[in-house]
Amino acid sequence: MSAQRRARFLYALASLVGWLPWPLLYRLGDGVAALWRWRDVRESRVARRNLELAFPELDAPERAALHRRILRTTARQALETIKLWTRPPAENLRLLRARHGEALYDAALAAGKGVIVAAPHFGNWELLNQWLASRGQIAVVYRPPEWPTGDAFLQIVRGVDNVRQVRAEGPAVRQLWKVLKEGGAVGILPDQQPKAGDGEFAPFFGKQALTMTLLSRLAERNGAPVLFAWCERVGEGPQFELHVEPAPAAIGDPDPQKAVACLNAEVERIARRSLAQYQWTYKRYTLRPPGSGEPNPYG
Repeated sequence: MSAQRRARFLYALASLVGWLPWPLLYRLGDGVAALWRWRDVRESRVARRNLELAFPELDAPERAALHRRILRTTARQALETIKLWTRPPAENLRLLRARHGEALYDAALAAGKGVIVAAPHFGNWELLNQWLASRGQIAVVYRPPEWPTGDAFLQIVRGVDNVRQVRAEGPAVRQLWKVLKEGGAVGILPDQQPKAGDGEFAPFFGKQALTMTLLSRLAERNGAPVLFAWCERVGEGPQFELHVEPAPAAIGDPDPQKAVACLNAEVERIARRSLAQYQWTYKRYTLRPPGSGEPNPYG
């Protein structure tokens, strides 16, 4: 069976999950989170280690409580995303109870100088992707899964109108440069760890983290405005608020150290709005500064 056929089969299974009503979907997510804690699976271990690294000042009960909230939110977000992927985007966008900065994005896009959207792994970034597509065409950078079927599946679920997916590989920079030069929009998840040699180290929650320079290089060389955007979950039900805010000028500083420090500070500021909504299940601190002698903190 080809990767495309397997991906279509997975999409059919995902559609069954997508038919579940929201209350049942969230209860199922809570059960998944409890199972993660009980079995201490990868998500549980990585989140716990990240909290130890980022919040050493918390005592054990405080950190354990935050750990529980993170796993609960992460499990809910995973099932929530499956539902969003398998429903019409126009229907999903009705879940936005407020839209802060929508006019700012529209004006930046209409100016014709290109626009760079920095979208941290906070809230539900797949809903944000659908909102961006509703405003016009956008090229979104993504890291393809190693499993061909996984990549084919992403092409199906993220392949909504106006979205062009750009693999985070060598030719990506040229493609993104062309989009911006033509006045288009580019979406980047700025808090993924790049390959060694492709970034700079800067503090993130008080610990040095290798940070991408791609976004800052594009902003400096092209002059396109950078906007931070996210869809933040509000309340217990499927309700969100869209936020679009201008990035500080330092994000395009020619000094890469200053630029990535600004980038991390902004991502951290957004994550602190609701710590449980940030993606703490990702190994953000794997690579350590050269010469530091620090081991990989995840073992």
